[in-house]
Amino acid sequence: MIAFLVLTAPAGAATFDPDRLLRPWPKVESGEGGRPVSFPSHSPFSLADVAKAAWRNPKARAKATLHLPKGVSARRPVPAVILLHGAGGILTNREPVYAAQYARMGIAALVIHVYEARNHRGYGFVGRLLNITESMFLADAYAGLRYLAKRPEIDARRVALIGFSYGGMATMYAAYRQVARAYAPKGPRFAAHVAYYGPCIVRFADSRATGAPLLMLMGDGDAITDQRRCAKVAGDLRGGGTRVRSIVYRGAFHQWDGNWRGPFSIGRSLAPCRYWVHRDGTIRDLRTLLPMADPFTRKITLGLCASKDGYMIGADPAIRARSNRDVGRFLARVFRRGD
Repeated sequence: MIAFLVLTAPAGAATFDPDRLLRPWPKVESGEGGRPVSFPSHSPFSLADVAKAAWRNPKARAKATLHLPKGVSARRPVPAVILLHGAGGILTNREPVYAAQYARMGIAALVIHVYEARNHRGYGFVGRLLNITESMFLADAYAGLRYLAKRPEIDARRVALIGFSYGGMATMYAAYRQVARAYAPKGPRFAAHVAYYGPCIVRFADSRATGAPLLMLMGDGDAITDQRRCAKVAGDLRGGGTRVRSIVYRGAFHQWDGNWRGPFSIGRSLAPCRYWVHRDGTIRDLRTLLPMADPFTRKITLGLCASKDGYMIGADPAIRARSNRDVGRFLARVFRRGD
């Protein structure tokens, strides 16, 4: 049973002004105003698993942090954003800060903790990548959308999905009609998608889109986002019936809104990897033709395609301010249409 928090304060009820997104975003403390929530979700390993009847039984309890604008009321529902973290998990200077900023601007924010719901402490960084997949990220994202849609103070027609790196990749997947129909055949849909520096390593045989617009943000100094590959993904989705805008920031590295100033090199780049999603949801590595069906085949295919060279990360307040402006303009247009 979901407990609803509805604050009834007619005189001071929260109101949302889309133009607030066009001004400099407020300075906040990381995580201010958030409270933990939980709701049913699932843990499909791949998109092909979503269609299986057994998957429909809850396999996980999603964990998240909910940030509500002050004075929010069912009398004037507000729009919302769902935030998906990257492979490294939630960063103190990223998801919690954005969530608090959105709440200050009159937008509810739900930060999904994908790893916490799936015994992430039993895995190291590589173990999480092999065992906790983008399909699980999507399961929690759609579970979060259903959760928000049941809350009377949230306008379910105006919920955007925003992801960072690994979460950004999942956010792009959600723009495809095939994905939306698999996870929410009769449920609500996202009104928009924003992908921060998401690797463009997957293309879909069925490129039909949900129609919700997508904003892709990347840096020209980020080796993990192949701009040519991202242009092909953007072209697929445009051909599938959605508006896509891509912005490349000159001099920006991966995680320009992260915790570390840098720049310095970390990890291994996934940019050389190439995967294909078939119409039945099977994900196949185009180098080995192996399906990504379990942690073993995932390890083989990622191990063979990932570059041994690292990629540069580095926080940059100036780039972050620019991306805030661009995301603000994008979301203001999307949320204004729902007025």
